[in-house]
Amino acid sequence: MEEPKPTPDSSASNSTSLIHRVARQIYTAGGLGLLPWAPGTWGTCMGIPLYFAFSFFLSHWSHYLIATIVVFLIGWWASTVGEKDFQNHDDKRIVVDEVFGYLVTMFPAFILHSPWWSFVIGFIFFRFFDIFKFGPVKWADEKIAGGLGVMLDDGVAGVFAGVAMTLLGISSRIFGQ
Repeated sequence: MEEPKPTPDSSASNSTSLIHRVARQIYTAGGLGLLPWAPGTWGTCMGIPLYFAFSFFLSHWSHYLIATIVVFLIGWWASTVGEKDFQNHDDKRIVVDEVFGYLVTMFPAFILHSPWWSFVIGFIFFRFFDIFKFGPVKWADEKIAGGLGVMLDDGVAGVFAGVAMTLLGISSRIFGQ
């Protein structure tokens, strides 16, 4: 009787390793990336409570920035593992990059002490720039390989979304809204 070939998810060397199980929890954002529809949107949702935790526990913008960089570095490592598991660049089940991109989006909101509901505006802007991948977002998605590329395109989308949020905030103050 021929034994079945191991898949990335059933490989004894991978799935039994504590480090690999931790990486899988990270790159799927606690399993949200495994949901059958809109995994990127669900991954972005994981960024919301993380943003509120950062806002509650971190008192200075530099602490927020450091925490976001730590998320980036851990996400880079985990998404590299995810790419090996799925043998696909930026597989849709890898959603830690959405968590990171959302945190980048919300950086200006943290600095400017935006109202608590700004997380919704950030969510909408980030999903827009992440889905449509304009200019540098598309370039990073297509040209940078590995876990670094997985994380960077969402980081760039987050920068665009953060700038859009900032401009929206500035224009609403200018026009008195």
